[in-house]
Amino acid sequence: MQERQYNSSMIANKTQEALIILQEECAEVIQAASKIYRFGLDNAHKSGSTQRANLEMEIGDMLALVDILVEQGVIDLNNITAANANKKEKLKVWSKLYE
Repeated sequence: MQERQYNSSMIANKTQEALIILQEECAEVIQAASKIYRFGLDNAHKSGSTQRANLEMEIGDMLALVDILVEQGVIDLNNITAANANKKEKLKVWSKLYE
């Protein structure tokens, strides 16, 4: 496999690269969720797996970038955990997910 060459105008540093890839992975999660609406949760994905499996893979890819940003010290896992709990509390009030 050929090693990818980056110049400084493309990627300033590893954090910027991780943030860019995170954006791409978030977009892929959005696309996978959208395709579930169009084709169904357990319908076949073009990869041969299901739309559900594709969503799981894309979320896993996104979470890998979150882990990398934590490892780099860009974001704090404790703050993410607190935000997660806070969002769930808001959803209990403002959505029907917990009914």
